[in-house]
Amino acid sequence: MRLSAPRIAPLSDAELTPEQVRALEPYCFGNWGNITRTLAQKPEALSRFTPWLSYFISRYHELSPRVKELVILRTGFLCRSGYEWGHHIVNAMRIGVTEDEIVRIKEGPKAGWAPADAVLIQAADELHHDHFISDDTWAELRRHYSERQCMDVVYTIAYYTELSMVLNTFGVQLESGFKLDPDLTGDDRDRAQLGLPES
Repeated sequence: MRLSAPRIAPLSDAELTPEQVRALEPYCFGNWGNITRTLAQKPEALSRFTPWLSYFISRYHELSPRVKELVILRTGFLCRSGYEWGHHIVNAMRIGVTEDEIVRIKEGPKAGWAPADAVLIQAADELHHDHFISDDTWAELRRHYSERQCMDVVYTIAYYTELSMVLNTFGVQLESGFKLDPDLTGDDRDRAQLGLPES
């Protein structure tokens, strides 16, 4: 977590306006987390954010749940998003990503992955650092995934990068029951490893 307290506070039930409740209705049947309660501070944006988010959990998204979670977790880790990482660790392990794989997601594409997985991590790294996937990495992606799936790799990395920027900057805090990874605290221990300048 970059911040130990929110810059923009999540709204309590008592604070919600009718417009904010309408913007929140698509989410979790009233069991709203800190992210949606924070984004509801500007319901005009949240209501337009929702259709793009819904794509990633729809049948139109063509990555397998495992592939999607590998991409999301590497993106969240590179963005140092404690909130995103904390939530998606739970999702990933629920669908069979192992604790060893979780550790190796942090280590990067050369951490003993099968080629089809390594190229996902490499693609996330390249997009994070250069906003572009190189020809060699794209060719390797196409060896393992369809063109449409490759598009979804890019869309997923782009979306979760955007979301991480929002979470980090607004200071959205993890809910009770979720654990902050010590590698994603607000200090500089791992900035060099992530290719980031010292703060």
